[in-house]
Amino acid sequence: MDKPYVVGIDVGGTNTVVGIVDKRGQILISGSIKTAKHVKVEDYLDELTALIDDLISETTTKDQIKGIGAGTPNGNYFTGSIEFAPNLPWKGVIPFAQMLEDRTGIPVALTNDANAAAIGEMTYGAARGMKDFIVITLGTGVGSGIVVNGQLVYGHDGFAGELGHVIMRRKNGRLCGCGRTGCLEAYASATGVARTAREYLEIRPDAKTLLHNVPVEDITSKDVADAANAGDELAKEIFRYTGSILGEAFADFVAFSSPEAIILFGGLSKAGNLIMNPIHESMERNLLPIFRNKVKLLFSELKESDAAVLGASALGWEVK
Repeated sequence: MDKPYVVGIDVGGTNTVVGIVDKRGQILISGSIKTAKHVKVEDYLDELTALIDDLISETTTKDQIKGIGAGTPNGNYFTGSIEFAPNLPWKGVIPFAQMLEDRTGIPVALTNDANAAAIGEMTYGAARGMKDFIVITLGTGVGSGIVVNGQLVYGHDGFAGELGHVIMRRKNGRLCGCGRTGCLEAYASATGVARTAREYLEIRPDAKTLLHNVPVEDITSKDVADAANAGDELAKEIFRYTGSILGEAFADFVAFSSPEAIILFGGLSKAGNLIMNPIHESMERNLLPIFRNKVKLLFSELKESDAAVLGASALGWEVK
């Protein structure tokens, strides 16, 4: 009898979520650890392995696990390595799949975290039935999973689709975690929104805003969203600025792949229409006329992290 379960892992810049998944795509049990807690990847993998073992023991036995699928920042599907991930504490090239397989004794496959989210969305979420779409993950960084004619775009080296690192501001652009300046990620990630808030408060120290209630160095995107939802005009302006930049980027993305939809996933998407409305207005304003009013902007239909965990778990069924 075929083994009935796989493990799906979503490695984010802040948290790592693990789920035991059955063949119907149901997450039977899940747990999480802090990604950046350990300076050494070996220590992180030891804690991750312990969590996997605990979750398996609570639901089944290891001999019933077909494989492990992991979605990671800068994960290379072809090599199984995490390569030069700017938002992880471990630098260089890390043979993540092999290291985890050595610890667990279970075959491991790996892909980019945003690609995993796209697989999950296509199989279980808002992209069901679509063959051409883009998933944009708005979290610690900005990731993307591009699907063309029903296939994920990997490119010749496994790294196609780094849309968070397109250059949006060439003059006086912000320094990005990747080492370049002006990247979309530096403006439109959750950390980018917090950065914008700090810049606005520095420029307008006398502004009437609820954000003054938070120490400036501790401001998060959630603080900005909470203030905006409470009617704070400065916070609303921060979201308009962020959405405008995202809309510009989306207009360019549409020009090269003509997707049916762009789907927003990740923590920043919880801001709802605060972020969606300015994105839509900016995208339509910047689109080529032949593309206007053709591309749907959607939020993920899956619970946060489920798309990435489910998408990653799909790789587990494919391992040899």
